Amino acid sequence: MKVTNSVTFGQAVRERRKELGYTQDSIASFTGLSVSFLSDLENGKKTIQLDKAISVAMLLGLDLSLTPRGNRQS
Repeated sequence: MKVTNSVTFGQAVRERRKELGYTQDSIASFTGLSVSFLSDLENGKKTIQLDKAISVAMLLGLDLSLTPRGNRQS
């Protein structure tokens, strides 16, 4: 999935969490983050803290990379 904004980032996180069979509550318990934060993240709230959002993505096994537009990662 190409992430272009907070909404598509949240969708990617939600999809991966569900693929792995985790609930927001289980992720919150493991990370110490609140369920409210995770809900905001998955719903694309624009005021999400980037470091926490990246931590959740990494926990779910999602790799994040930034590449210049038009270039493809090998």
